[in-house]
Amino acid sequence: MLKVEEQQPVDFSSTLLSKFEEIAGRYPEGKQKSALLPLLHEVQAEQGWLSTSAMDRVAAFLDIEPIEVYEVASFYSMYFLKPSGKYVLEVCRTGPCCLVGAEKIMSHIEQKLGVKENTVTPDGLFSWRGVECLAACGYGPVLQIGPDYTFYENLNEQKVDELIENLRNK
Repeated sequence: MLKVEEQQPVDFSSTLLSKFEEIAGRYPEGKQKSALLPLLHEVQAEQGWLSTSAMDRVAAFLDIEPIEVYEVASFYSMYFLKPSGKYVLEVCRTGPCCLVGAEKIMSHIEQKLGVKENTVTPDGLFSWRGVECLAACGYGPVLQIGPDYTFYENLNEQKVDELIENLRNK
């Protein structure tokens, strides 16, 4: 079961609150819940992850129950319910990628970064996790790197090392 991390009450920037108004305004009266996904994306972009307090504020803004926000946030893998690194390496862990070395890539990333899956490196730069299909079955193993979700295909350990070093040097 996915655990939602707790945090103290959160304050959103005035810029974020303005975005809330603009996004919610796109939907007809009574249908503001339709703004939930883009609002969660905006919160995560500002805060880095979706704390319980942040999700509660989104629920209050949309006049919906907090559980409605939690259900959505915990369903989609693009939302982080605990702090993540500045760069999130997501390795496809489905059958086709595993057949060509995804598990070996995940083990290598764990060793290279020195952290287990879904944890953050001490410098705050990296976290990593296995994810479901990234729709590049003919080019595996494949990973995407957030926050911009750039895809990298036909990976091997050397290519992963180069990606990590390039990110470190940004």
